[in-house]
Parts: sequence; structure tokens; C-alpha cells
Amino acid sequence: MGLSVLIVDDHDDFRTFARLLLESGGFTVIGEAADAASALTEAQRLQPDVALVDVGLPDRDGIDLAGDLAGQGVPATVLVSSRDAAAYGPRLRVSRALGFIAKSDLSTARLRAVLGTAP
Repeated sequence: MGLSVLIVDDHDDFRTFARLLLESGGFTVIGEAADAASALTEAQRLQPDVALVDVGLPDRDGIDLAGDLAGQGVPATVLVSSRDAAAYGPRLRVSRALGFIAKSDLSTARLRAVLGTAP
């Protein structure tokens, strides 16, 4: 069984895409959430190894959410966005997230590189 992942994004299509991509690459998607409040509830309930979190959530900023997820014991949060990392400037570097991947660049290899795990 691969690393367990919680996908947090307010777009159903992206969550479906990410689930299929990650599961085909050996990750185990154990849950999904469409907003920050649901993400915190699901993270506490499911205890994922990784949270894949959209920066632009409807109820809260994903960069800030990364800190709360870390406080709940989620070992790694990786942020995603349709925007480039440069759009967020130093906020990404000081966040509690392990890394950032543009949605257009999301792949299992890219996620594994951010997580520092072998294929």
C-alpha cells in the first residue's frame, strides 16, 4: 500500500483527476475535501500521510491551512494551484507546506520528488 493522501480542492474535476493520477501511481487516496473546514475534519478522522491542498479554497487560504494540518499531525502538506509558485512569493517559503506543484505539472514523479520518496 502506498502513501495515503487526502485531496483538498474545491473543484470536483480536479479532485477526480488527482485521485486517478495518484492511485495509478501507487498512492492510496483515502479522502477528499472541498474546503478547509472539511479538510481539517477529514485529516483528523483519516490521518493521511500527505495532504494535497489547493492554495485557493473558498473558505480559507491553503497556505495557512498547511499550518493547521501540520498541527493535527499530518506529516506532509503539498500545495497545488493553477497559478505559478511565483504568484505567491515568499509566502510559500515560510509556510508549513513541504512544497508546491503547479496543477499543470502534477504527476506522481513530481509528488514523490517533493516528498523525497523513491518511485
